[in-house]
Amino acid sequence: MKIVIFGLSISSAWGNGHATLLRGLFRELHARGHEVHFFERDVPYYAAHRDALEFPFADLHLYSDWSTVLPDAARLLAAADVGMVTSYCPDGVAACNLVRGSNVHRTVFYDMDAPVTLSRLASGEAVPYIPPDGLRGFDLVLSYTGGAALERIRTVLGASRVASLYGWVDPDVYYPVPPAEEFQCSLSYLGTYSADRQQSLEDLLISPAHRLPDHRFVIAGAMYSHVDLWPPNIRYFEHVAPPEHRAFYSSGALTLNVTRGTMAAMGFCPSGRLFEAAACGT
Repeated sequence: MKIVIFGLSISSAWGNGHATLLRGLFRELHARGHEVHFFERDVPYYAAHRDALEFPFADLHLYSDWSTVLPDAARLLAAADVGMVTSYCPDGVAACNLVRGSNVHRTVFYDMDAPVTLSRLASGEAVPYIPPDGLRGFDLVLSYTGGAALERIRTVLGASRVASLYGWVDPDVYYPVPPAEEFQCSLSYLGTYSADRQQSLEDLLISPAHRLPDHRFVIAGAMYSHVDLWPPNIRYFEHVAPPEHRAFYSSGALTLNVTRGTMAAMGFCPSGRLFEAAACGT
């Protein structure tokens, strides 16, 4: 099959959990003989922290403006079997309208952030990647979250068919390796700063680090402030690229995962980080 996808980013995993998940999915689709095209808006945020511009398992189409890429996107969709849009696509509404209005055999929306989407809608906030008419007209809506989220996607967003597609791990990327000295520690944490996770990180890692000065701790992730206030036995990395993730997980006695509040409240939403750490034997 030819699959055309519009999403956030696969070129950069900096502050972006979608990238490692989608790369693994695309690699397996390619191994099974499918052709994958991914459209990504070229934004400075990710351009400054790119892991790759070319992939053996997918064709990456970077664009600066939707109007300039629209002809190529429409041409590829016309010959595609599946057209898909993911949550947080910067041009999500335009991409949804393009996919739903095309002659592609199957139209799909994959909400990789369903608890966030539903929480924002419930509070009356705008969700920029969701069209005004919701997700009506898609043949299938996939949700990273199961449980009650599936029915809410039907009732709130008008989806006709909803199924869960939980997180996963790419075994070609995540597996045990010898520990790396820079990552060796008693407890590690890999995750971008999020206000609703910060208190748990304080309680479960930063406070213990204060109380256990003879132990070493590691935090890796973007957008943290006041790092200078952390105790000296916490080593901080602003970014650990995906090829280094297995060394990161393989070097700590334990690793911590903190689920975002909206996801924890909804449940049925296992973090991909759990699978990554487990695959590396942590």
